[in-house]
Amino acid sequence: MPKMKTRKAAAKRYSFTGTGKVKYKKQGLLHILTKKSTKRKRNLRHSGILSPVEEKRARRLMPYG
Repeated sequence: MPKMKTRKAAAKRYSFTGTGKVKYKKQGLLHILTKKSTKRKRNLRHSGILSPVEEKRARRLMPYG
């Protein structure tokens, strides 16, 4: 059986933690920053963890993650 291909777009957006959770960079911190509060920008800096439903979709796109 041939190897399964990884969706490269998903591989660039998601990474896996040591415990197997799917990590992603939060969106909304690249431009139009003047109207966003300092607290909001600070919280956007940290990476997020996908919910179980979204995690299932991400794992299908990255079979060897």
